Amino acid sequence: MSFYKYQGTGNDFIIIDNRALFFPKSNSVLISNLCDRHYGIGADGLILLENDKNSDFKMVYFNADGNESTMCGNGGRCIVAFAQQLQLFDKKSSFLAIDGIHHATIDTNSVSLQMIDVSKVCISENSIFVNTGSPHHIEIVDDIDNFPVIEQARKIINCNYSTEGCNINFVEQLNDTTFKVRTYERGVEDETLACGTGATAVAIAMHKINKTNNNHIKLKVLGGDLEVKFTAKQDSYSNIVLSGSAQFVFKGTINL
Repeated sequence: MSFYKYQGTGNDFIIIDNRALFFPKSNSVLISNLCDRHYGIGADGLILLENDKNSDFKMVYFNADGNESTMCGNGGRCIVAFAQQLQLFDKKSSFLAIDGIHHATIDTNSVSLQMIDVSKVCISENSIFVNTGSPHHIEIVDDIDNFPVIEQARKIINCNYSTEGCNINFVEQLNDTTFKVRTYERGVEDETLACGTGATAVAIAMHKINKTNNNHIKLKVLGGDLEVKFTAKQDSYSNIVLSGSAQFVFKGTINL
């Protein structure tokens, strides 16, 4: 089987051209093994590109544990770069994902991806919850560089999300428009170098709780820099666009 490896700010994905529908999507063990960093290719997730009647292509996303999952922002940006490599579009694209149609533009190595609208932000005493295509729990912390992300995230999941799981984000504000983010991703069950839906959730959450009045937020993640723009109107957020690098790493073949 031929495969392609892409990364978006350090979030890395195996991408497979499955327009012929040959890939055994129900084989979660195979998908998990392919994503294994010691015995397989190694990745935060696996993405299939398939045909779609009403858009340029369809994105099917699996977490590293082998289970089909909700929307992945950086994965979405990477599959746009891959689809352009396949010459499925030129500069602008639309594609179908699990949460609906997404629009994207690509310029050199930067991909801007329109995310779903957000109409509900749940604010608690010590946290914020936002669903940006995937569920995200957000907490503000000090000294994020030395914060025990994995330990604290697993405690939060065990106490609050033990059944369905959740992505956990820790945030430190650097200035009025810039935030540093570290994310523990469900399905990977570990900290990742970046999370696109997480960066989007953080930008919206920080605006909602008045940590910033700007609608163009910069997010510094372990794997690089992301940007989120949006339109805020009353309690809803629309025209949400996630932007950042998305790069081809290598192509290979592997025995199934």
